[in-house]
Amino acid sequence: MAEIRLERVRKTFGRVVAVKDVDLTIADGEFLVLLGPSGCGKTTTLRCIAGLERVDTGRIFIGGRDVTELPPARRGIAMVFQSYAVFPHMTVAQNIGFGLRMRRIAKREIRAAVQEVAELLQIDELLDRYPAQLSGGQRQRVAVARAIVMKPEVLLMDEPLSNLDALLRLQMRAELKRLHRQIGTTTVYVTHDQVEALSLGDRIAVMREGEIVQLDHPNSVYDQPATTFVAGFIGTPPMNLLRATVTTSGDDLALAVGDFTLLLPPAWKPSLRAMVGKPVIVGIRAENIAVHADTTPGSLPATVLVSEPLGAQQLLTVQVGKDVLKVVTAPEPLLQAGQTVGLTLNKEKLRLFDAESGRALPIGAGLPTQGGYR
Repeated sequence: MAEIRLERVRKTFGRVVAVKDVDLTIADGEFLVLLGPSGCGKTTTLRCIAGLERVDTGRIFIGGRDVTELPPARRGIAMVFQSYAVFPHMTVAQNIGFGLRMRRIAKREIRAAVQEVAELLQIDELLDRYPAQLSGGQRQRVAVARAIVMKPEVLLMDEPLSNLDALLRLQMRAELKRLHRQIGTTTVYVTHDQVEALSLGDRIAVMREGEIVQLDHPNSVYDQPATTFVAGFIGTPPMNLLRATVTTSGDDLALAVGDFTLLLPPAWKPSLRAMVGKPVIVGIRAENIAVHADTTPGSLPATVLVSEPLGAQQLLTVQVGKDVLKVVTAPEPLLQAGQTVGLTLNKEKLRLFDAESGRALPIGAGLPTQGGYR
């Protein structure tokens, strides 16, 4: 078993608190992604798990063992760094087998292990080459092969794809997902790239200022953000956030967005009744907004600021009152800047947040699963 458990882990650098009393359990065989902006504590958390940073307080367990005071070599982990860190004077085969040689494994066993992992990563034809003769994607595969050949209990990856171009990142994401499915090693992966997180992770831990603000499955983090920070960070483009006020329209509840009134589903009344007259933040994804060339009754009037043709779709930047929204629509007809359009919001996909705390209200698209946010 290679379950990872962090209990109240805290790490400071002088007066800066990089990791704030983090509690986290990663299941055996799980692929967990630590996601967040620069400086949020995700890499420091990874380095604490690896033993490259000594925690100030708290405990770290790997496979049931308390490894808090153990050096990296005794934790049963392997790490893949952003910079590849392959040895330029060694061939691919020598790079992959380096750790096994340090363990004084028999040469025959090293050759067999290197061949096996090279075939797994589809670099077996490169074993006699040197790193200078490889592409960036090939060097990254060598770094991954060198880590997994050690058969670690835990594989730690610190933004391993950030130095690759867009096409190579796309290819390597698929390779990493295939690799994890085959070897099943517990993996912790650090990135600031939302696409990587959503495509790779079994779960995503979104971090901000040293804390995990949401921990959930990728679809839940995307569709049901726990805070306005998560809503505005996840997704390309991120979730639109509008200022509104809960009001009434006859016997129904509604949202007042500027001069526009949006009726809400009757099922929301019990949860929102106490919010009448109070401000809220309305969240809606760009793909959940329909665009009409002219304003129609019941649609939200908006002005096109920018139209970006993206091949299979058109990305619009529109202004609604004082708010600016992103909307994804069909590539044709191509809308022009200054054009007035009508927007229809998919009510089933609305997400409401408290205007003061930024926390999701328990209505709309539903709350994250239990334990999904703090």
